[in-house]
Amino acid sequence: MGKSSRPPRNPQAGTDRKAKIEAVAAQGRGGVNKIIVATVVAVVAIIAVVTGVILNQRSATDAITAGGKAVPAGTTMGQGLPAFTDATVVTGAPTLEVFEDFQCPACKIFEDAMGETIAKLGTEGKVKVVYHIKTFLDDNLRNDSSMRSGIGALCAADAGKFQPYHDAVYANQPAKEGDGWSDAQLRSFAEGAGISGAALTTWDACVKAKKYENYLTAVEEQSGKDGVTRTPTLRLNGKDIELKSLVAADGKSYDPAKLTEAITAATTK
Repeated sequence: MGKSSRPPRNPQAGTDRKAKIEAVAAQGRGGVNKIIVATVVAVVAIIAVVTGVILNQRSATDAITAGGKAVPAGTTMGQGLPAFTDATVVTGAPTLEVFEDFQCPACKIFEDAMGETIAKLGTEGKVKVVYHIKTFLDDNLRNDSSMRSGIGALCAADAGKFQPYHDAVYANQPAKEGDGWSDAQLRSFAEGAGISGAALTTWDACVKAKKYENYLTAVEEQSGKDGVTRTPTLRLNGKDIELKSLVAADGKSYDPAKLTEAITAATTK
């Protein structure tokens, strides 16, 4: 038998098949690359969004806390807070500095007797009142109510409500020293002072962020350097007023008239 003959091999057909296989493979690789690129872009976009949210939150917090360097309007770090700033100060009016701690029972006694007189003279512009809010009793009483109430008062000052908040804290000082105030109580003082709506939301954020913690710490440190060793301490034009000089004839209570006399005497003509 003769050998069967085979059709001649077509080299071009093999080349075409190989080209098709490579083309399909190339298309597959291109699809994978597109998926990878799309995934990377999506991840980058998510990271950008998350980073933006974090930065926005940080900016919002910094706007409230000033990066821990927040200082109430009208003063500097470690110095007292001017009160009754809307008043027109008369020529020659003296400056009365009040060093106090909201948890101090003696400060409450003084405030109950003299607070109304100080407010009257301050709003009339007959005296420039400056409050130094101290916090040393937190260490003595092992709580943080002096700091928290102080921060609350200064956050209220941001809303223009320092004085009513200040007065409410003293009016509601616990009968037992060291009991302090709950967060809910301090917030109720803000509401009672007339802080509401967006202003109350800002007050909440201010308190939560402890906006004025560093400032109050600086006030405590500076007052110590300035020789303040007890509360309340009163200074009129830089000179200490002996509290006993303000005691009434009965020897048991303060006499507001004596404080008025001292301020009048210190007024320069």
